[in-house]
Amino acid sequence: MEKVRYGIIGIGNMGVSHAHNLCGEIRGAELTAVCDTNPERLEWAKQHLPESVQLFDEPEAFWASKAMDAVLIAVPHYDHPGMAVKAFENGYHVLVEKPAGVYTKAVREMNEAAAKSGKQFGIMYNQRTNPLYIKLRDLIQSGELGEVRRTNWIITNWYRSQSYYDSGGWRATWAGEGGGVLLNQDPHQLDLWQWTTGMMPKRVRAFCHFGKYRNIEVEDDVTAYVEYENGATGVFVTTVGESPGTNRFEITGDNGKIVIENDKLTFWRLRVPEPQFNREYKGGFGQPECWVCDIPVAGGGGPQHKGILQNFTNALLHGEKLLAPGEEGILGLTISNAMHLSAWTDDWVDLPLDEDLFYEKLQEKIAHSTFRKDPAAAAVLDVKGTH
Repeated sequence: MEKVRYGIIGIGNMGVSHAHNLCGEIRGAELTAVCDTNPERLEWAKQHLPESVQLFDEPEAFWASKAMDAVLIAVPHYDHPGMAVKAFENGYHVLVEKPAGVYTKAVREMNEAAAKSGKQFGIMYNQRTNPLYIKLRDLIQSGELGEVRRTNWIITNWYRSQSYYDSGGWRATWAGEGGGVLLNQDPHQLDLWQWTTGMMPKRVRAFCHFGKYRNIEVEDDVTAYVEYENGATGVFVTTVGESPGTNRFEITGDNGKIVIENDKLTFWRLRVPEPQFNREYKGGFGQPECWVCDIPVAGGGGPQHKGILQNFTNALLHGEKLLAPGEEGILGLTISNAMHLSAWTDDWVDLPLDEDLFYEKLQEKIAHSTFRKDPAAAAVLDVKGTH
């Protein structure tokens, strides 16, 4: 294979962005096909993409065409796993947009199909290319911070007005989107939370407010508390209803604390680890000497979507290791599913997640969803919305 031929299914906002990147921005890649059931989107593709790109108005013809080597899936959330399974069954490599899906039961089936296919499988976790989080992961995984004790992420700079939600009948509905701020805006943070620390919670207690700030049926304000196997704890706070918002990720360990905020990484580094200081210090009041270190991080925000596309292409052409293996998409989704389930049951949720119970509760929400009662809204379901 000299070049990777890509086909995109779902040519809405994210699909358009990926299409532009694949038309000359990614070394060793070319866009050869797109598929969308919305005639307006295909007309856009006809007008703006090279004539060599084949256009398909229904998935079965797209799968049967063999016009591509890899499929990039940019359809609505619920369809991610099913489309990926179809792509694997037809012999394609798969790169799926985030989130991996709406519920882990379907994502687990997707992961099993990927393993059975032997094909490459990636997910568009473009924030894994951000040098800030790469450096944070390195500082934690190398032991520089010591054992993690506490994680806190306040991510409230997701402001969305009512007009944003009114722009599509599927938005912010259980049947159309499958969730609110946790599933639409926060998948990257929920992924980075466990990816940088290398830790998944063992149990979750979450308080989700549904339609608190906006006239929507899904969650728009969340505060969650988690516990880890090593005794560490964590808090995750998010909303779409505050302005100005905050994006501050703080991780405390035996050797100090690290904070990412305002595109800076700061390490409050103890000269003596706290457990050692506590054992040895006999002076009553006192604390370890601490140095405030601004950690240099080069590269701005990183290559983002282009970085994931280039890495996936390199994996196919040269065997490069994937930055964001698709199988890992289930991890962040497990956390958001657990938060929803905790709020729905008003109780703790232990991990591994009870996937059948979550699915049952989700179906109850879907049965009463406003989108379900508005068939006309289905016309926009084939367009992947902006986050």
